[in-house]
Amino acid sequence: MSETADKELSESARKLFAGPIEFLKSAPELKFLPDQDAPEIAFAGRSNVGKSSLLNALTNRKTLARTSNTPGRTQELNFFDVGQPVQLRLVDMPGYGFADAPKDLVKRWRNLVNNYLRGRSALKRALVLVDSRHGLKEVDREMMQMLDDAAISYHLVLTKGDKVKPSALGTLYETTLVEAAKHPAAHPSIFTTSSETGSGIAELRTAILEAATS
Repeated sequence: MSETADKELSESARKLFAGPIEFLKSAPELKFLPDQDAPEIAFAGRSNVGKSSLLNALTNRKTLARTSNTPGRTQELNFFDVGQPVQLRLVDMPGYGFADAPKDLVKRWRNLVNNYLRGRSALKRALVLVDSRHGLKEVDREMMQMLDDAAISYHLVLTKGDKVKPSALGTLYETTLVEAAKHPAAHPSIFTTSSETGSGIAELRTAILEAATS
């Protein structure tokens, strides 16, 4: 992409996310999914990885996505329409890896997410969020494997980048890049973000729009 086209896409993304964004619906089961009338970008991550905070930062809202200190609170697929008329749809997937979860809850999560990933032609890309303070965990690798198996392209997104020293963040970025290269569905572009400082947010908006329109 040329520099001019890249700037135009970035500006389009800024305008899009500054415009109307509305909660559409929650889907606790596949039968409640909305019509596939808009490209979808899904957000995945461990509980308390900062997924809701990142969604709020991306959309310039404070309460679009609910934040909670209780891991595992969200156990539905939540859909948000971006643009009027809708140009793309953000999908907040239930967090994974929460401790002491009942086995039936974990099974229900896996079935819901796996079936959504495998059967959703509108899904253009997923974002797998990774806490910069901890790096990739085994549950993240399991999520990456699910996406690999479903042939869904995904970006790794390092969250809470303001919580670690720049040198440590740089090292984590490089090691994450190496690991991503081992996964067939992992996109080579990795993003480092901070919902508090806004770092990396504009770049991620642009990547979302690019994925939705490609």
